[in-house]
Amino acid sequence: MTTVFDFELPKGYVDQAGTVHKMGKMRLATAGDEIGATRDPRVVSNPSYLTIVVLSKVIVELEGVEMVTPALIEKLFTADLAFLQDMYQRINDIQPVTMEVVCPECGHTHEVPLNFTREG
Repeated sequence: MTTVFDFELPKGYVDQAGTVHKMGKMRLATAGDEIGATRDPRVVSNPSYLTIVVLSKVIVELEGVEMVTPALIEKLFTADLAFLQDMYQRINDIQPVTMEVVCPECGHTHEVPLNFTREG
């Protein structure tokens, strides 16, 4: 079973020296990752910070960076954050948000997944 997955950020993390870091590895999340993150004081005061804390736990490597921290995740471009959120959901088999749509030609109703990231 694969538990660690390689990724390449669309934009990349730019460090203080101006070096761009794109290649990294994300591991599968554990229940402890998510439970522990909900206890983080930053998450308690701002629930939207949960994503930042969880990603900092499951990203085990970012090329040329000693340690991935919530402060580093905060500095990512929004395209990279969206990419990582999508990857997290995919590798952890989290059901995507869906929307019911109606085909304009045949009138058939069906569910389609919503992807909040832009690809291509």
